[in-house]
Amino acid sequence: MPISTNYKPDTPYHQLPDRSVLVDRDDESEGAPFFDPVKVADFPETILRFRNSRHDASVGLDGLTEAEWLNHFGRFKPLPDNLPYPHCMRYHGHQFRHYNPGLGDGRGFLFAQLRDGSGRLLDLATKGSGETPYSRAGDGRLTLKGGVREILATEMLEALGVNTSKTFSIVETGEHLQRSDEPSPTRSAVMTRLSHSHIRFGSFQMLAATNEVASMQRLVDYCIEQFYPDIDGNTVEERTIGLFEAVIENGAKLAASWMAAGFVHGVLNTDNMNITGESFDYGPWRFTEFADPEFTAAYFDQQGLYAYGRQADSVGWNLSQLGSALGKIASPEKLSQSIESFPTHYTKAMVEAFFARLGIRAEQPDDIENANFIMDLLRWMREQEVPIEQFFFDWFGGTLSTVRAKASPIAEKYQGEEWQALEAQLKSHPPEKPERLSHDYFSREKPCTMLIDEVEFIWSRIDEDDDWSALELKIADIGVMREALELGGE
Repeated sequence: MPISTNYKPDTPYHQLPDRSVLVDRDDESEGAPFFDPVKVADFPETILRFRNSRHDASVGLDGLTEAEWLNHFGRFKPLPDNLPYPHCMRYHGHQFRHYNPGLGDGRGFLFAQLRDGSGRLLDLATKGSGETPYSRAGDGRLTLKGGVREILATEMLEALGVNTSKTFSIVETGEHLQRSDEPSPTRSAVMTRLSHSHIRFGSFQMLAATNEVASMQRLVDYCIEQFYPDIDGNTVEERTIGLFEAVIENGAKLAASWMAAGFVHGVLNTDNMNITGESFDYGPWRFTEFADPEFTAAYFDQQGLYAYGRQADSVGWNLSQLGSALGKIASPEKLSQSIESFPTHYTKAMVEAFFARLGIRAEQPDDIENANFIMDLLRWMREQEVPIEQFFFDWFGGTLSTVRAKASPIAEKYQGEEWQALEAQLKSHPPEKPERLSHDYFSREKPCTMLIDEVEFIWSRIDEDDDWSALELKIADIGVMREALELGGE
């Protein structure tokens, strides 16, 4: 059944994929043990503020009119032939390394599942859609500022090559919220994100804690079938270890990509990491201007547990908790052996991520000399207070950018014996896709950035004057950078 008369019938990606619901059909009313059916909040208004015009086409929803869009992503009327009701996902998790069994989707739910043009399973899930059984005395709402910040985070990270969720829709809801960490009352919104998966590490932790062994086996099989179909194994243990090793490798890639982007997630709890290694759920995030390993994003992270330089350690620790949970259905000793591969995967991923940002080729990503170069570069950038984004902009293309870099606003930084040694190593690697340097983006003096002052300025224009032009201009500028860098993303 078409969604509207404008809908293209040859791309029916709105249809429910096989086995996208994790429970048997005769058990959908309860969803145990994976989710609870919930109701959507009744919002006084639905004002469309953001629609992802690049990604709605990827799942066949670009034909929706604005009224239809608001009906689905403001009122959450089910998409045709899709999930019949919202699924509030159940999970436990470690929050700042303290185990909390009282988690679960507290202000969101899984709304729909779709296939993109290549057949990949994608989720549409919400944030700010109302109270659930796991709201823990919260109102289940999202501030409009939080929605705007999520747009900025996901657009910037995607442009920088990070595997991230996509902000799909922001609808202002006409409510006024009270918050302790920002001026109140403040405007409210409901967000829909497009993600590869919302199956969190905490889902496995919950099943381990409640001793739901059969359900854990089903969840492992589901994850392999939908996200890692190349994993082989004749036994439950073989398949479980294969899945764990794939998640470890993707977790290492994610941590490395955050480092190369200069990004600090802020809240790397086990319930904020998913099985596909995709970055999502952005709260107090920030980009660090300099490569400061102590830089934190969350004001409440007073011990710096999730600081810029500790993110890889946090991801590794979270992976170890996933491995502990999987120990219910696989050998703990073999799982422990698997987690020992994380540092090796991370080192390789760091080389690949930083070389990609520099637009140069890593002929041997496993070469320890390449890894040492990245570590030396980060140390030099920190000590010399070299802005991360300016540096990558100046030296994109390696040896081809020497003249442009020496005309940079921070050209004085590119002097001295230590820099000369780093420059020699940089120039020893050939440029990757050098034609990218012909893009107009590289004729600028300064790169596109996303520092906290810029974020606050964009929000202040919206908050004070309902002026969305600064946000629109920033999204457009990020788009120019994305086209120039061609770093991909998933």
